[in-house]
Amino acid sequence: MVIDAVNQTISLTGEQIRFLADRHFGIGFDQLLLVEKATSDNADFRYGIFNADGGQVAQCGNGARCFARFVRDKGLNNNNEIRVDTDSGQLILRFTTDNLITVDMGIPKHKPLEIPLLAEQENKYYSAEVNGIEKAFGAVSLGNPHAVLEVIDIHTAPVLELGSELENHPIFPDRANIGFMQILDKQHIKLRVFERGAGETLACGSGACAAVVIGIEQHLLGNQVTVELPGGQLDVNWEGRNHPVFMTGPAVSVFDGTIEI
Repeated sequence: MVIDAVNQTISLTGEQIRFLADRHFGIGFDQLLLVEKATSDNADFRYGIFNADGGQVAQCGNGARCFARFVRDKGLNNNNEIRVDTDSGQLILRFTTDNLITVDMGIPKHKPLEIPLLAEQENKYYSAEVNGIEKAFGAVSLGNPHAVLEVIDIHTAPVLELGSELENHPIFPDRANIGFMQILDKQHIKLRVFERGAGETLACGSGACAAVVIGIEQHLLGNQVTVELPGGQLDVNWEGRNHPVFMTGPAVSVFDGTIEI
């Protein structure tokens, strides 16, 4: 759900956001996105992001493409490149010639303190005990914390149970998004994501980028990867350390509406 907060004043409580997110009584969404006035001189807008549980977060990759589509559809900005401020830095959104949207997701952060993750040193694999069993995963931050586990088959992976346990595990001080990655080959993966504050979602852009980054770090994937999610397909490119991650995919407007709070 995307709201124009440039031409109107928006102030929502956590309770109001939870109501709006409720698919039975409200509008229904995984994330609420606010298009706000820029806070930097070189930006076009500010990007505010709230999860369905009412909590504010710093990053949402799929939301960034929806953000770009919204500002163009509403005539707020017709540029092919849009720069937006977020709580985790600036994002650059670009429209491609085939009307897809590429998001420069920034440079991934690998140090445990930056994720944040309670670990003594940086590693390609970490582990956490869940119900007496050690679970191995990779971890990275793309403006929000991600852990990714490799699975044999995403259809049989315990996404709901293990996702919930790991999201709230003490090893993640700010909780985490949990990805379950099935590798088809070095250029193609399937992915399900249990998102922090939202549960399993149909697609997660930052989760797709995190899976590719971790897969490359673990020498399992190439630099250009197609990520197949339940809600659609994304293309992710990463050239390695100290380079930004680029994510390309579609964004489609479903409906417009008004609601009185």
